Amino acid sequence: MSTLNDEFPQIDGLRYLNHAAVAPWPRRATEAVAAFAQQNMTLGARDYPQWLAVETRLRARLTRMLNAPTSADIALVKNTSEALSFVAFGLDWKPGDQIVISDEEFPSNRVVWEALEPKGVEVIQVSLKGDDPEGALLAACGPKVRLMAISAVQYASGLRLDLRRLGEGCEERGVLLCIDAIQQLGAMPFDVQQYRCAFAMADGHKWLLGPEGLGVFYCRSDLRPTLKLHEYGWHMLEHAGDYDRTDWQPARSARRFECGSPNLLGAMALEASLSLLEEVGMTEVGQALAERLDQLQEGLSAMPGVRLLSPTDPVRRAGIMTFTLDGVDNADLFERLKAEQIVCALRGGGVRLSPHFYTRPDVIEQTLTVIRRLVAK
Repeated sequence: MSTLNDEFPQIDGLRYLNHAAVAPWPRRATEAVAAFAQQNMTLGARDYPQWLAVETRLRARLTRMLNAPTSADIALVKNTSEALSFVAFGLDWKPGDQIVISDEEFPSNRVVWEALEPKGVEVIQVSLKGDDPEGALLAACGPKVRLMAISAVQYASGLRLDLRRLGEGCEERGVLLCIDAIQQLGAMPFDVQQYRCAFAMADGHKWLLGPEGLGVFYCRSDLRPTLKLHEYGWHMLEHAGDYDRTDWQPARSARRFECGSPNLLGAMALEASLSLLEEVGMTEVGQALAERLDQLQEGLSAMPGVRLLSPTDPVRRAGIMTFTLDGVDNADLFERLKAEQIVCALRGGGVRLSPHFYTRPDVIEQTLTVIRRLVAK
């Protein structure tokens, strides 16, 4: 635990429970970026090959994090929205095609599909409120449905879906599965092969503990050539670096989705952050996070007037616990918690708390003590 305290030396009194939004960096990521800045100032790009070696390590770490077959299946992208757009505007849609999503998606995983309306594509929104959300999603997959786009974990409620069941169901129906993994990747194990998904994407700035501006896009190898490209440049070519060559073709690997110069500044930070997650191990990360959620759930459930909006079944949870307090406006409750140095978010009709594996149990208890005091008022 002392090692983790060294990695996250947050100021005294701060209770950071907002990893589902933007996470703090571990110390090693900060130091990696500082060293990179120093090299830029004193040496310029003299050691550029060494920088590219860090990017290569990052691809390898992301390959393992998603359990992708090879690093050729991994593209480094600006964010989740960009990767979703590669899919939405890369597939060859026909009028009458349908896409299934849930009615709880973050705008990124809704707007991009609704933007296909001019092509005659219909978006079907499915409620997740019943006892069998996976069954409801699969039941909506009629003969015109070509793709299901779903978040692994819903950003507001924290509902975690059975991705393996969805993957098998989509495969049986000939439907492509596209997973927005941003609220699971880095919080608990994730496996694109087990889920049989066609595409998966996530940003680095939430549970992966990295910076904004750099994310990951997994594209199944047999589908890469079928996605129409809309961005072109030197970096996405099969023979990138051969600047005198006049004939060209897109890279066979997922690098075909990376049109220009890489975000090496972001790569320095994210590679370092992923090294911490790999050192701890994603199984251990998930178990530690589940313990933090147990502590939050037990404490909140015992308070009169507190209503949990998140699932209480451990198999339906990831890292999010959203709640309301009777008689207190959510915005007012949020501001009161903020005044007590509790960093959280207003989401889904309540206040969302999202610890991570390194969050100390005493930070959870301090947060519960503050909420108990508000309840007593």
